[in-house]
Amino acid sequence: MLKSISYGRELRLLTPSDFQTVFSNPPVKAVTSHITMLATPNTKGHPRIGVTISKKRAKRAVDRNRIKRQMRETFRLSQHKLPAFDIVIIAKPGIVEQDNAALRDTLNYLWRKLAKRCVQYQSR
Repeated sequence: MLKSISYGRELRLLTPSDFQTVFSNPPVKAVTSHITMLATPNTKGHPRIGVTISKKRAKRAVDRNRIKRQMRETFRLSQHKLPAFDIVIIAKPGIVEQDNAALRDTLNYLWRKLAKRCVQYQSR
């Protein structure tokens, strides 16, 4: 039987201070032309994510929600490969033009890149 992979409350950055901790001095970054991921080690024993998409980047709520849904879903499927880091995903200009398949490919690439860099950072 397949084990269900959830995306519960414990896997999200919920408070402004959680986000601020990551923004203040992220030791690990993964960047593409449309998305930036920042990561800081946490003590929770599992990765957590927070997503920021400004109205400047995606004017319509339907676009922002579609992008956030893709980000959360790719995280849900990749979380078992990630070390215990707090991760903030930032949308950059042009992200709205990406369709769901291209967005998923970009995000999966970034999850792999981020996981590798987090492990390198921890092994120092």
